[in-house]
Parts: sequence; C-alpha cells; structure tokens
Amino acid sequence: MATVKDFSIEEKLSAVLTLQKIDSKIDEIKTLKGELPMEVKDLEDEIAGLQTRISNIDTDIENINNYIGQRTEAKKDAIALAKKYEKQQDNVKNNREFEALTKEIEMQELEAKLCDKHIKDANFELKERMAQRTQTEEKVSIVEETLKAKKKELEKIIVDTEKEEKMLTELSNEAKEKVDERLLTAYERIRGSYSNGLAVVPIHRDSCGGCFNVIPPQRQSEIRQHKKIIVCEHCGRILVDAELDDKTKVNAG
Repeated sequence: MATVKDFSIEEKLSAVLTLQKIDSKIDEIKTLKGELPMEVKDLEDEIAGLQTRISNIDTDIENINNYIGQRTEAKKDAIALAKKYEKQQDNVKNNREFEALTKEIEMQELEAKLCDKHIKDANFELKERMAQRTQTEEKVSIVEETLKAKKKELEKIIVDTEKEEKMLTELSNEAKEKVDERLLTAYERIRGSYSNGLAVVPIHRDSCGGCFNVIPPQRQSEIRQHKKIIVCEHCGRILVDAELDDKTKVNAG
C-alpha cells in the first residue's frame, strides 16, 4: 500500500470518497444484473406452472371425452335393449310378461334419456375446459414473449457491463491503495453494514446522505473545514461536504 500518512484530511476524504463512488458504480451493475435473473427465473417458473395447468386440463379433457364415449355406448345399449324387449313382447304368453317387458322398455328409455343428459352436461364441461386451455395457451405465449425480451435484455447487460465491471473492479483495487489503512478498514466495515453499500455520504439539505437525519450547523462547518474525519452520529457513515462530493469524479471510461 502506498504511503498516505502525509496526506491531508481532505486528500484522505477525497480518496475514500473516490473509492465509494467506484464501488457504488459496481453495486449498480450488480443490482441491475441481480434483478433481471430473478425476473427471468420467475417468468420461467410461471411458464412451467402454466404448462402444468395445460397438462391437467388435457387430462380433464381426455377423461370427459372418455366419459362421453362411455355414456354414448350406454345409450346405444339401452336403445338396443329397449328394441329387444319390444320384439319379445310379440311372443309373450300372458299380460304379466307383457307388463314386465313394458317396465324394462321404460327403464331402458329412461336410461337413454339419462345418458343424453350426462352427455349434454359433459359437453358443456368440455367446452369450458377447451376455453380454459385456449386462454392458458394465450397466457403462455404472452409470458414467453416477455421472457424472451428479459433474456435478451439480460444478455445485453452482461455483454455491455462485463468490460465496465472488470475495469471498475481494477479501479477500486487501485483506489484502495490510496486510502489510509485505518480509514479503509472503517470504510469496509461501514460499507458491509448497509445493504446499499454506502459508507461515505455527502450532506444534502442539511442532512446525512445516508440516514437523512439533520446535521447541526456547527457540525456541518467542521465537515467543510476538512480538519478531521467526521462520522454521522446516527448511522456512523463518513460525512463529506457537498463541494468535495461535487468535485470528486470517477472516470469509468
């Protein structure tokens, strides 16, 4: 590590602020890539769920068609039996046999009508299942188009940012060499404590740029003087004034 003990407080602050800005750019890239893979995974899961729904509907459709076939055959059998009993009535020996056959004919006719009702109800249900299948297929097409676009977007981001991320990582490593060792240790500890990775923040509208608590005027004056490292008493982040923040630039190109 380069010798930084002779650096002024302003130079030390500028160095750690530069490091923060580089690391924040790396964080932005990781966040951008981090969200898209999750979106892609969610869309893939949604498509898998829709495909399962289609498979279940297809099973229902097959079962309904089988049921309609069974009821159709049952109706044919009932009609055939009714005709058979009608012919047998021509050869009965007494009224008792005739009446018995008549009852059998009525039962078979009733069975045929009941089959008609079952077939009608099943066809209605079949129509509903077919409509559900069509709607689900349309949904799959829409989600697949979205997934295709998200994957393309992710691939582009990976291609576009891979070089930049590599370069920023190198810049970050170089910047760390210019930061006071104790200050770097504090920076990395603070940075690891917050999900947004902000360890060095400027004052905005008289407030800490990290936790947004108000910084007293006297404290702000001390920060602008660059005579010592000052941290926010609320969140512990390293504070810098807006002027230093504005003039500290990071060239990622």
